[in-house]
Amino acid sequence: MSTDATDALIAAAKFDANGLVAAIAQQHDTKEVLMLAWMNRESLRETLATGRAVYYSRSRQELWRKGDTSGHTQRVIDLRLDCDGDAVLLLVDQAGAACHTGQRSCFFTAIRDGALASVGLPA
Repeated sequence: MSTDATDALIAAAKFDANGLVAAIAQQHDTKEVLMLAWMNRESLRETLATGRAVYYSRSRQELWRKGDTSGHTQRVIDLRLDCDGDAVLLLVDQAGAACHTGQRSCFFTAIRDGALASVGLPA
């Protein structure tokens, strides 16, 4: 992506008081929602420059290059800013599990028969 387009997208993003914007990762072909994370200006810029998902870890207070330790990377196919500018959608090609629990998606807990149940499958 050109530097001008990158700068324009980052300028259009509405970062919160902590300098973060919500980022949703979705499998590009199946549309499965994989995870929610956070991005700061630096992680958004690096993601756009490299085509690899880079997030900001609030607990570690540092950039989190998805897959550096697990090998479960996200290649970014498309990146979109929502209408309000306060959320980013990354359409990705997920390699392996998106969730740190080993599940394909972080969204695997649901109510079934009046109780919480795991509805996801391991990656």
